[in-house]
Amino acid sequence: MATEKLDLVVIGSGPGGYVAAIRAAQLGLRVGVVEEDRPGGICLNWGCIPTKALLRNAEVLRLFHRAEEFGIRVDNVRADFGAAIKRSRQVADRLSKGIEFLFRKNKITLYPGRGSLEGPTAVRVQGRDGVQALEAKAVILATGSVPKSLPGVAIDGERVISSNEAVRDEAAPGSLIIIGAGAVGVEFADVYAAYGVKVTLLEALPRLLPVEDEEISGLLAKGFANCGIDIRTGAKVMAVKPNKRGMTVEVEAEGKAERLTADRILMAVGRAAKVEGLGLDGLGVAMERGYIKVGRRMETSVPGLYAIGDVAGPPLLAHKASAEGVTAAEAIAGVWTTRRSRTAPTATPRWPAWGSPRPRPGSRGRR
Repeated sequence: MATEKLDLVVIGSGPGGYVAAIRAAQLGLRVGVVEEDRPGGICLNWGCIPTKALLRNAEVLRLFHRAEEFGIRVDNVRADFGAAIKRSRQVADRLSKGIEFLFRKNKITLYPGRGSLEGPTAVRVQGRDGVQALEAKAVILATGSVPKSLPGVAIDGERVISSNEAVRDEAAPGSLIIIGAGAVGVEFADVYAAYGVKVTLLEALPRLLPVEDEEISGLLAKGFANCGIDIRTGAKVMAVKPNKRGMTVEVEAEGKAERLTADRILMAVGRAAKVEGLGLDGLGVAMERGYIKVGRRMETSVPGLYAIGDVAGPPLLAHKASAEGVTAAEAIAGVWTTRRSRTAPTATPRWPAWGSPRPRPGSRGRR
């Protein structure tokens, strides 16, 4: 098996990974991107983008139901949840293909498959057609995050689902219990309720969106109540069990126990860094609260190995990942900048004699 040599390998092609790859290519580096799913990562394919498309569908549907308020009479309004899912997939597909175009435009090589570290700068790609070995001067880990679940509750993709399944399933359940009222939980509560699903929203803390402003939380609670969403805050989930027709959730609130039933459960209790199977243990990469610990330039405790986006810790936001991707790419290329000085490099690139072109000192290329 021949080893292909590059300047930079990026594992993961989400908003952090693809931005880092493009910025590095603009600075003259030979870049390869490893992606086991589709270009764009979770955000473009299974997270932010399809979810926002579904929210837009729900908004339009609610406007139709309120048409008479605007002097418009619309009869026999029919909602097709499956069509809404298909539209969201089309939106995601279009953006994913756009990332592929940007890779080709910037001469970035895409390696389909699952990447793991054989060393700080050695990557093994397990793809459909076999194994590919890559060696680089630096590696950026941009693998994102995965949905969490409650202890002892497995996400089976059928009765207990995560947001990953929620953006794909074209059949809406008759009833749904959403565990967790953070950003993901409230978004899907809004979408499903618009299509007539009986939604129960559970949150262990005293209010919806517990990390947001209390005023926003209160306004959202009122809006959800008007939409018929059953909100249970301060509700601790004690057990989740299957029943003949669906699922049963045992909750405790204010010292009282209650059993709730629904066709399906959506887990929205947070996300964890996607680090399993990367080979970090053998390299001694420092971790902190389940995330990869990084410095100001996004380099890990292992020289030559960088981490950006969700794997590098909260906030788990797309624009944060993109900013970190630029920082890591410029640090690797030797074009280290700060907010105060956006032009002068403060680092010298370390280039083995592999015949790669060296970026001009101070060169920033085009964004």
